[in-house]
Amino acid sequence: MVIDECSDMNQKKRIVIAMTGATGAIYGVRMLQILQKQEDWEAHLVISSAGLVNLKYEIGMERAELYALADVVHGVNDIAASIASGSFKTEGVIIAPCSMKTLSAVAHGYGDNLISRSADVALKERRRVVIMPRETPLNLAHIRNMASVTEMGGIIFPPMPAFYSKSDSIMAMVDEGVGRVLDMFGVNVEGLFTPWGGL
Repeated sequence: MVIDECSDMNQKKRIVIAMTGATGAIYGVRMLQILQKQEDWEAHLVISSAGLVNLKYEIGMERAELYALADVVHGVNDIAASIASGSFKTEGVIIAPCSMKTLSAVAHGYGDNLISRSADVALKERRRVVIMPRETPLNLAHIRNMASVTEMGGIIFPPMPAFYSKSDSIMAMVDEGVGRVLDMFGVNVEGLFTPWGGL
């Protein structure tokens, strides 16, 4: 693991996994676990302070355990990090889970920390940005922010379970959502979920 430094493994595809304090820390963790097994992918992690609190509360994971899952870890306030620049090529950014505060920052181009800045960079470079927002019910500001991100080319992917798959556990439901998101980036997600084949 490298902290706050660029990896020189240029042959790998880079992806940013950002985690906020919204509920659903397991989504970001599971993505990192899957990417860790992919030899051709390099995962860059950014997590907010609220995200670390939620990580501990929801799944009992310590900061060091999470960091060990990433290839590169960036501080949330490190605006000088590699992923803060469009010249540092990545396949894109996934914010999982995404709070309404971070959604708002992305929607309005307010790069107040490295999470919103990395998403802003990906959008301006026309790279893929997938946001997994966690809030319910939604007020009009939330909906308008989602629409704004969509108009900029981002993808809003709420972590909603697909009951038609008849998953037998919470982890199976998580894996389906995680698998579908990572599949958008071309990550090998074989075995995580079964594509719908019709009735």
